[in-house]
Amino acid sequence: MRTTHSRGISAGSPWGTDPLEINEVRIAGYESNIPLRLYRRAGVRSLPVMLYFHGGAFVSGSLDDAEFAARYFAEHLSVLVISVGYSLAPKHPFPAALEDAYRAARWVDGSGRAIGGDGKRLLVAGHCAGGHIANGLAFVARDRGDVGIAAQALFSPMLDPSMTCLADERQVASDITPRQCLASYRAYLPQASQRLHPYAAPLESRRLAGLPPAFIATARNDVLHVEAETYAARLIGAGVPTQVMRYSNATHERIAYDPQALQDAARFFERHLEPRAVTIG
Repeated sequence: MRTTHSRGISAGSPWGTDPLEINEVRIAGYESNIPLRLYRRAGVRSLPVMLYFHGGAFVSGSLDDAEFAARYFAEHLSVLVISVGYSLAPKHPFPAALEDAYRAARWVDGSGRAIGGDGKRLLVAGHCAGGHIANGLAFVARDRGDVGIAAQALFSPMLDPSMTCLADERQVASDITPRQCLASYRAYLPQASQRLHPYAAPLESRRLAGLPPAFIATARNDVLHVEAETYAARLIGAGVPTQVMRYSNATHERIAYDPQALQDAARFFERHLEPRAVTIG
């Protein structure tokens, strides 16, 4: 059962000239209903769809935390952006958030025309735990074969529950600590065996071929930048087209608001989109 309500149309944007239509929908998730927030430029239909997943280290975060990045992509790309309010740990441990993401992708595929999007042209992006979920969805889509993802963008993603590739905490002014990461992984992956599952621990996976092209943004002041860059190297080794960028003035939390990182991701996505949007009116 879905309910929809409108949040109105913005009076304008700081980046573009077109107003945005912003609506909210609730859909059935893995264990409970989850909210989606839809962003698109007014009067544009048949858009590719981007699913965006907020940060919060699996245990916190909301659609409001994704607002800045979701608006940016909706205003700078010809896409319908759908921000996903996935289930949070510890109440909803793995695989709840990932399965929520999969259900959102399947909903887009079935409802694309009604919401003004093209569910066959799907992008995914996320920050922190949201980057983990976006990447996990890429694995699920590849393996189940009923969802196609054209490209993915990961901003300071959490990718290694074993925490074997952390930067030296003494050398970086990180705003997320190894202790916080450990607590978050234990909340989301309470069983030790889950921390080796390829959908939860992509650094452990030996099957990276066939994943969609990836843009990975890392922050110099982030203990997680080493694992993200290690993962990028492994994707490249597996033949996955991958662009990795480290931002010297960014932190783990701030990279999702970094204008240069967002701009670089938008340009990456542009290279993987077909210009098929249709303007009406």
